[in-house]
Amino acid sequence: MKTLEERFETLLAEEVKPGIVLVTLNRPDRYNAMTNTMFIELERLAWGLETEDDCRVVILTGAGKAFCSGYDLADADDLPNLGALGMLDQQERAARALTAIRSLRVPVIAAVNGAAAGGGFSLALAADIRIGSAAAKFNAAFVRIGLSAGDLGTSWLLTRLIGPAKTSEICFTGRIVGAEEAAELGLVNSLSEADDPVADALALAEQILANSPGGVQLSKRALQANLEVGSYAAAIELENRGQALLTRSPDMTEALNAFKEKRAPVFQGK
Repeated sequence: MKTLEERFETLLAEEVKPGIVLVTLNRPDRYNAMTNTMFIELERLAWGLETEDDCRVVILTGAGKAFCSGYDLADADDLPNLGALGMLDQQERAARALTAIRSLRVPVIAAVNGAAAGGGFSLALAADIRIGSAAAKFNAAFVRIGLSAGDLGTSWLLTRLIGPAKTSEICFTGRIVGAEEAAELGLVNSLSEADDPVADALALAEQILANSPGGVQLSKRALQANLEVGSYAAAIELENRGQALLTRSPDMTEALNAFKEKRAPVFQGK
């Protein structure tokens, strides 16, 4: 993939198996804390992967002991001096990065190998699926530093994932949610029994790869879009269009033929 040939300061990106791209936040000495450079690189990487037809699943994890500790507070001293428009520009830079990751047309799996705090929590929420290690822990720490949990999509995504009451408790207290509680709440899909969430994410990605690329991509589009619509009728309309498009794909014909011939389908993603 041509995109993976680019050089990044804060990220490592590699195709670990055909169709599976592993993206590692690579600032372990700072617990993978976010900087403006990281925001820019996440957005640039997402844009590039959108053009790669061979990319089928993206796995996101952190180097070292943490997933992501949020915005690097070493860079935060100047934030109060930015002014309203300057701070808005800062927020929008960060939001574009996380929106780009969430908007990838292929599934994104977060392999949460340690702490996911503040903006790191928001980044984990931006993934479609989360797998945690025993060390995974989540913290909407915004209120502890004088900020709001209405940051980088957290208030919207977390509420829809675990409900408004539990979201309110977590966000108002700023407390830490450990791995076992995260699994009970449905904040993570599962905990890695071997304590290797990247390996579990790879196994899950291979299951996804067995399916038609178009079917998976339009499933993701429908699932995300129907979180936004306000009625059952609108959801059905969007689903109908997706199914109609997919029946025009040679992959559907291939899947039916493979079923009749009792063999595995060979999808083209066209």
